[in-house]
Amino acid sequence: MTAPVQPTLDGTLPAPAELTYAEWVDRIRPTFVEVAKTGRRFTTYEVAHEYGLPEPPCPKADWGNATQTFAREHLIERLGYEQSSRPTGERSAVAVWRGTRAARAGRVA
Repeated sequence: MTAPVQPTLDGTLPAPAELTYAEWVDRIRPTFVEVAKTGRRFTTYEVAHEYGLPEPPCPKADWGNATQTFAREHLIERLGYEQSSRPTGERSAVAVWRGTRAARAGRVA
């Protein structure tokens, strides 16, 4: 249970505290575990958009850092590259991922 947010003196709500990188990864990890178990092909943008994941503290680097971490943990594996479907991605190349056999079998979380 979270405590209610107290309005500032002018009646507005304060900006939410920003997540640290570690807190952000902890928040998105369960979603990537769930998607990895399905065995479907995905890009990070597709997962973030579909599940409404929060933006990281440093969007230009943190999505890539998180997927590399998940790959090192044998949760996901890179299948190749395709054009980005992100509206601001200018159709640049992005990695396509899939859950590893271990993830699909539920042995990695």
